[in-house]
Amino acid sequence: MHFEPWQWALLILGSLCVGLSKTGVPGLSVLFVAAFANIFSAHGGARAATGVVLPMLIIGDLFAVGSYRKHLVWSHLWRLFPWALLGVLFGWFALGKINDLWSARLIGLILLGMLGFHLWRKKSAVSGHQPESFDQAPGWRAALTGTLAGFCTMVANAAGPVMSIYLLAMRLPKLEFMGTGAIFFLLLNWLKVPFMVNLGMINPTSFQLNLWLAPAVVLGALTGRWLAGRLSQRWFETIILILTALAAGNLICKT
Repeated sequence: MHFEPWQWALLILGSLCVGLSKTGVPGLSVLFVAAFANIFSAHGGARAATGVVLPMLIIGDLFAVGSYRKHLVWSHLWRLFPWALLGVLFGWFALGKINDLWSARLIGLILLGMLGFHLWRKKSAVSGHQPESFDQAPGWRAALTGTLAGFCTMVANAAGPVMSIYLLAMRLPKLEFMGTGAIFFLLLNWLKVPFMVNLGMINPTSFQLNLWLAPAVVLGALTGRWLAGRLSQRWFETIILILTALAAGNLICKT
């Protein structure tokens, strides 16, 4: 693949955001998804971008697990992951049935719906109706979130905002949020590799580009770990909600 200098600059910036999103601010996934989709519009579209991004996400996942593994909440992982496997299968079938535009809009609508539901629950809590604890939360919520996360990550590597909204709704503190998300995405992204190879989305050309961009992912991951230690819980949650809203709007308005 041949890229112009400005495209290389955008690829490096997007790779930095991959690392930052894994260890610092999860909502930054909106930036690297948009950057790679824009660059690869002339090099195979969203399918090609998805194949390039996945190995870099796995690099970021390894750093995130190394940083936050002690804060993993296993109960959330066991509730979500089996359903995520089902979502990955749905996404694998959907990749051959719907085009990039409609898959982007569908994911945007999913994010918008989850964001609206979360904000409604927060408003109810302010009004005196406390949201239920994790043990009281209905099982369908974990099942729906896991399935949507698997589907979105398979179609467009866009499960980050889905998981962010769910973990915020479960009122996880910052470190538990990062630890649970780190293990979840490491397992989920490794699961996707055989499917991506089967579809030709990960290939020798895409992997060569991964090697060039890997140092930027590592730098972003190290910077994100430093940044996370300086963000308060309130700012952490606010940034995630704002970036999720931006992600939803970007996907819905995609042309």
